[in-house]
Amino acid sequence: MSDIPFTLDQLRILKAISAEGSFKRAADSLYVSQPAVSLQVQNLEKQLSVPLFDRGGRRAKLTEAGHLLLNYGEKIISLCQETCRALEDLQNLQGGTLIIGASQTTGTYLLPRMIGLFRQKYPDVSVQLQVHSTRRTSWGVANGQVDLAIIGGEVPAELQDTLKIIPYAEDELALILPAFHPLAQVETIQKEDLYKLQFITLDSQSTIRKVIDKVLAQYEIDPKRLKVEMELNSIEAIKNAVQSGLGAAFVSTTAIEKELQMEVLHRAKINDVVVKRILYVIINPNRYCSKAAEAFSEEILPEFTTEQDFSSLSRIYLNDTEEIDIDETLEKHILE
Repeated sequence: MSDIPFTLDQLRILKAISAEGSFKRAADSLYVSQPAVSLQVQNLEKQLSVPLFDRGGRRAKLTEAGHLLLNYGEKIISLCQETCRALEDLQNLQGGTLIIGASQTTGTYLLPRMIGLFRQKYPDVSVQLQVHSTRRTSWGVANGQVDLAIIGGEVPAELQDTLKIIPYAEDELALILPAFHPLAQVETIQKEDLYKLQFITLDSQSTIRKVIDKVLAQYEIDPKRLKVEMELNSIEAIKNAVQSGLGAAFVSTTAIEKELQMEVLHRAKINDVVVKRILYVIINPNRYCSKAAEAFSEEILPEFTTEQDFSSLSRIYLNDTEEIDIDETLEKHILE
């Protein structure tokens, strides 16, 4: 083929249909009419001489050719977006976009403060925050859809050679109790007291839950003996449940600052036990680093950590071959 048989608009439409599952919802998400979407798909299939969708069911399903085109199409769109951002950088932070990824806790409680400080310095830069699971966030960074991310979980094994993973800061997971709980009057509780409490947790597959169980086991506390009263799907729901007297919970200290100041929750200290996890900054060193991402890394990230070896993040973007063993690093920091 001498001419390229598709346009960027057609690739965007193909991606939208795949994501939304129907031509109508794809049209709504792109703010165009459904007939316009259908016509573009028909033209694309005609130009390629292959069917892209299996029209036998209610949901729009890609054929093998459709999946192949979508796979390359997403890379093409990502590269075009990267090109536009590189061109925007010529304006020297007088515009452009910064896309930051985060897992749930960091995205809800830590990143908004970081972004607020960044916007004070660079008000003309548009900032997008995408809060998803650690796995989805990691893939976003790998695919170039996210400039950088702060996560609290483990990067998928298949991406650990692709991404640069830098330990950023310690995040303590504090035991919280209702302010009126009897143990709230005790200065320090014992490990055995944990077995007497009723716990409210995230689901068993959540990153924080796995970290908590792992650390408690290292302190010879059996997570299976803890009485889990209920599982909730958000930190805010857990805090409200604890405040209402429904149980105890482990949550990030960044999530309870206001409640501790208002004295509606009690942070309990456990004798000789400190539950911590490591937050990581992840970037893709093989992707273009925008000036906005570089400024955020060098000027904002160091303001929110006390780590002595993290005075500047500019080293993140050095294209070296250093590899970091996540499990080893996590265990080292937890046991310190």
